[in-house]
Amino acid sequence: MSSSEHAVRKADGLIQRLGLERFGIEKLGIAGQARRHGAHIVDHGVSFNLWAPTAGSVELLQGGRPPQRMSRDDDGWYQLLSPTARAGTRYQFRINEDLIVPDPASFFQPDDVGAPSEVIDTAALRDATLYPGRPWAEAVIYELHVGAFSEEGTYEGVEKRLPYLRDLGITAIELMPINDVPGRHNWGYDGVLLNAPNARYGGPQDLKRLLRAAHALDIMVYLDVVYNHFGPQLNYLHSYAENFFNARHSTGWGPAVNLEGRDGAFVREFLIENALMWLRDYGFDGLRLDAVHALKDDSERHFLAELAETIRHELPGRRVHLMLENEANQAHLLDRAEGRPRHYEAQWGDDFHNALHVLLTGEDEGYYRAFADKPLEHLARSLTEGFAYQGEVFALQNEPRGEPSAHLPPDATIFFAQNHDQIGNRALGERLSKLISPEKLGQAMALVLLNPHIPMLFMGEEAAVETPFLFFADWTGEAAELTREGRRKEFSHFKAFSTPEMRARIPDPCDERTFHASKLDWNDIDRSPGCAQFRALTSQLLKIRHEKIVPLIEQGFISAHRELLGDHPSQGGIDVRWQTEEGEILQIVANFADHPLPMPELVAGECLWRGGPAQEQTLMPGDIIVRIGQP
Repeated sequence: MSSSEHAVRKADGLIQRLGLERFGIEKLGIAGQARRHGAHIVDHGVSFNLWAPTAGSVELLQGGRPPQRMSRDDDGWYQLLSPTARAGTRYQFRINEDLIVPDPASFFQPDDVGAPSEVIDTAALRDATLYPGRPWAEAVIYELHVGAFSEEGTYEGVEKRLPYLRDLGITAIELMPINDVPGRHNWGYDGVLLNAPNARYGGPQDLKRLLRAAHALDIMVYLDVVYNHFGPQLNYLHSYAENFFNARHSTGWGPAVNLEGRDGAFVREFLIENALMWLRDYGFDGLRLDAVHALKDDSERHFLAELAETIRHELPGRRVHLMLENEANQAHLLDRAEGRPRHYEAQWGDDFHNALHVLLTGEDEGYYRAFADKPLEHLARSLTEGFAYQGEVFALQNEPRGEPSAHLPPDATIFFAQNHDQIGNRALGERLSKLISPEKLGQAMALVLLNPHIPMLFMGEEAAVETPFLFFADWTGEAAELTREGRRKEFSHFKAFSTPEMRARIPDPCDERTFHASKLDWNDIDRSPGCAQFRALTSQLLKIRHEKIVPLIEQGFISAHRELLGDHPSQGGIDVRWQTEEGEILQIVANFADHPLPMPELVAGECLWRGGPAQEQTLMPGDIIVRIGQP
């Protein structure tokens, strides 16, 4: 051992022995850091913290320095203050003198998930002057996958297209999960290190530049976060923190994330810190929480309530928009108090999408089966009350689903005709542009953008691109094989994939070609006459929305009314009306049948849009009429 190494080891030993008395976190005046997950820069170096209650020992591996044994308290926290570490320091943890792991709270993994973590000064990312955001009523959300959105597949690639989105009329982009995952490409929903922006897209500063550029154009940025499970590869939590999961509850991914009891408190803290980091340090304007129905929690105060209340308390004065994906249709999470959300602004409106998809395509397999019995009624009820299922028996589960939602304002649900799930969950990843006629596609776009619910588009949808969006991941070994087989098995009950030969057509999710096939072709978007024509339609509809629909949302709606047109539950139309507090009526009439329908009574006033062949007394197939008037 060299004299310098001996001096370093001697100093580290002194810090270890005297840490609680002389160099302890409390003595340094940074008590708030003591129970924060991860590595945090403090006045005297870096505080390393790891909750590893089922580990026998933990050592810090810091660059080429000798291992430094970390002290443990009664709650299973291992801690060490290193005076030699700083921003940019690479480090790992060694568990039980054997297993080497990254920091589960790592803020960056420059060389992928299994490599050393890097100390990041997240506080330095914060802006002195915060972007104020935009009112929720103005939100027009554009969902995108960073790796597939641009040719570069980076944050910078997204940044280059921001002026295009602003000119289109987009006011918010939503990034699919960017938390780090193993490999070169992944949807992001099987995250392993939730705090670390995926290095494949760029570094923390690159992500920060994207947000600053978006804010400079008055575009909000939302982030999709996943708290209901962790990915299957290079997730080491089970090795040293078995208590992170709760075997009493199970989900489709195995034991649930533990949100209950004393151990659950540390897990809740971990997840809440993650949310605050994205919102506070990077400046995201909102979060969309994935599949919250899988957050199993029998605590007196549910995690979802604690998360939302903490965010509202910690970020006062910020326009922070919180959104849910929730198969349980729990309307109480969307309740308003004095016109403002108590917890969450809105939930993704899957009921609306599923009913609309059945009407547009005639498909009735998979989850569409639960909407194929009376799609017109499901669609109209979603438009006027938010949810189609509000406690009725859901055919796919044979049990009640949902809570009454008619009291909620329309902007408590986010409506879309397509999203990453609804396209990517198809075996061949087809978009609506491959499934229906241009006339029906235009009708769907008008319905999504001109109703008073919050609209969302999926990347490329504005230009009717035909590029598929497939399910892709970069798993290896057993995980890759299980994914391939699981994908084929998932579609085995569909008529189009009922034989092994048919299922062989399903693209391999772990083949790199599947990822590349899902990337947008901007040459097509920029130059194709068909794309340009549909993009112009989208832009025109968004202009109408901003000028005419948003002011109605801001007024507030006090009632809604619906009527079905025709005498068949799936071959007819709808006449839907909303009335504002000031007495204005917004009316949407649409014909989804393949035959003409008698024209219903239209409100007197202004016609904002008519999308089909104009006939005074007849509503033609594919027609949609949007009007504002008086009763």
